[in-house]
Amino acid sequence: MTSRPVRIAMWSGPRNISTAMMRSFGSRSDCAVTDEPFYGAFLKKTGVRQPMADQIIASMDCDWTSVKGAMRGPVPEGRDVWYQKHMPHHMVDDVSIADFPDHRHAFLIRDPDHVVASYAAKRVEVTPDDLGYERQVSYLDQAAQLTGEAPIVLDSADILQNPSGCLRSLCDALGIAWDPAMLSWQPGARPTDGIWASHWYNRVVDTTTFAPPKDGKPTLTDAQQRVADQCRKFYNQLSNYRLKILG
Repeated sequence: MTSRPVRIAMWSGPRNISTAMMRSFGSRSDCAVTDEPFYGAFLKKTGVRQPMADQIIASMDCDWTSVKGAMRGPVPEGRDVWYQKHMPHHMVDDVSIADFPDHRHAFLIRDPDHVVASYAAKRVEVTPDDLGYERQVSYLDQAAQLTGEAPIVLDSADILQNPSGCLRSLCDALGIAWDPAMLSWQPGARPTDGIWASHWYNRVVDTTTFAPPKDGKPTLTDAQQRVADQCRKFYNQLSNYRLKILG
């Protein structure tokens, strides 16, 4: 097993069961979780007008270097494992994945048609940059160079189809013990949720486990389909590294 503490950087795009994964890791007694720590810095730097932008900036440390230091610093409550939920498209300053050489890096992906449909339901406009696929590919390459190991990539569809198998395989790849507590959690908000939870997490807060996978292809407008199509080549590149599920 990997030496303690284990800092996990899970790089995910939005609307990608990333909060459910944070709930799953938060169910472990040995694990601390952190929710998108660079979000405020991203909004302040770019001026992108996302829902609750002013409140998010006011609620967070928006200094890139300070946040980076915190994510590399002591683990909250002295836990053995620290699950950090990151969005690669938030990383627009000098800080990047290269600043986290001691983290265990993993990538959470989802078919872009489903991501665009879910994102558009929360925010009218969506662009490829909002979804972060291209940056995920870049970070995947950098993670492989940092660690000298094959990247860890999980597809949301696989997790929803086989939560136990996928999570056990993920724990094995990360070098941490499997904990069946990861398969369920108590409903409700968490103190560790970002202030944006009231806008984005309304469905997740009612859950107690991973939802069953959705059947079929979502209906998209022509403009939304163009966005999904632009992301697909990057999704396919990432998908080539999907984690083999343990039997």
